[in-house]
Amino acid sequence: MKRLSMDEMNISMGNCNVCPRRCMVNRSNGAVGVCRQSTTLRIGRAALHPWEEPCISGKNGSGTVFFCGCNLGCIFCQNEEISHGTAGVEIEPQRLVEIFFELKEQGAHNINLVTPTHYTPILAEVLKSAKNDGLDIPVVYNTSGYESVETLALLEGLVDIYLPDFKYMDAKKALQYSNAEDYPEIAEKALAEMVRQTGPVELDADTGLMKKGVLVRHLLLPLGVGNGKAVLNYLKTTYGNDIYVSIMNQYTPPKSLLPHAELNRSVTKREYETLVQYAIDLGMDNVFIQEGKTAKESFIPSFRGEGCLSETAAD
Repeated sequence: MKRLSMDEMNISMGNCNVCPRRCMVNRSNGAVGVCRQSTTLRIGRAALHPWEEPCISGKNGSGTVFFCGCNLGCIFCQNEEISHGTAGVEIEPQRLVEIFFELKEQGAHNINLVTPTHYTPILAEVLKSAKNDGLDIPVVYNTSGYESVETLALLEGLVDIYLPDFKYMDAKKALQYSNAEDYPEIAEKALAEMVRQTGPVELDADTGLMKKGVLVRHLLLPLGVGNGKAVLNYLKTTYGNDIYVSIMNQYTPPKSLLPHAELNRSVTKREYETLVQYAIDLGMDNVFIQEGKTAKESFIPSFRGEGCLSETAAD
């Protein structure tokens, strides 16, 4: 299938319509959109990451590149330092290609693009260049799930694994927590496009690592069992066992109090066990769960520019 260009898909970072926000800001002239970023690539960290799901991190770790900014902007974001702030290092696209190969040399099982949505048109070109230069490990697109189908189409044949969140089936919660009342319908369409591109999950027979497919994450929120059940029911009913699912209990309350009181505490053991049992009752076979207390700082890396600059620039 022919990969469509930005022009053919009518995707622009000028009057920006890259994500469902369609804020129409001219990011090409240095203005920032809802994502808080222009078209200059800014990243907070590029390093091996051991805390993804086992089929992603494996023994060596996933080669994660954390992009600054975010088009969704959840009020409870655990990576607020880079998603809501100005932390990070500005780099050129060619430097990003070099980072991919440096992570591969360090033993990364894959290249994991974290919160990449607002840079997708640039990343499509970067990935083409990297693959032409011989990048042969899977590429992971790690996203909030709030994606435009037209923009995702730019990545067809370039992304091997999609790692989206599916945060809400409850439009009211989506509005309260992420100012995105349309999140459920947007995420449904985006997920369908991801599955269309990759097909069912494929694992490496020797290592158990994911080679292609979609792994959907759902972060359970306090008082969110009902919303979580609706998400899991949709995923099971729509995709059966063609996708993998990860049910996460690592919600970390922000340091400053939020206006929604329930978000100022962690998820209880009872809440999490209730949702996991629901997945079992649905007959979901390919599900990752988290055991013990995982809402701790080890899941929130520092964003001090590790791995971002070249050795020459660092000197």
